[in-house]
Amino acid sequence: MSEDDFTIKLTRDQALVLSDWLDRMEANEQFDRLVNEDRAVWSPILQISGTLDKSLGEIFMHDYTARLEGARERLKDSLGDLGRPPADL
Repeated sequence: MSEDDFTIKLTRDQALVLSDWLDRMEANEQFDRLVNEDRAVWSPILQISGTLDKSLGEIFMHDYTARLEGARERLKDSLGDLGRPPADL
């Protein structure tokens, strides 16, 4: 790895959920407009997305949806209250 390379470590659950999210967002007009405000951001987005697609065999498995939902639930459980809407008082 060169001095200019940067490594990010994700759990398999994180990678699976991020891969799905990026796949959905990259086909979204609002997301494209937002990213196009700083076109350079496409470079790391496409690099991350491509790396995830090549690394995750789960995206081609017949039970992908169940695996993805399981990963989402485990990640949400690990977050506690982070990102939850405030409870009505």
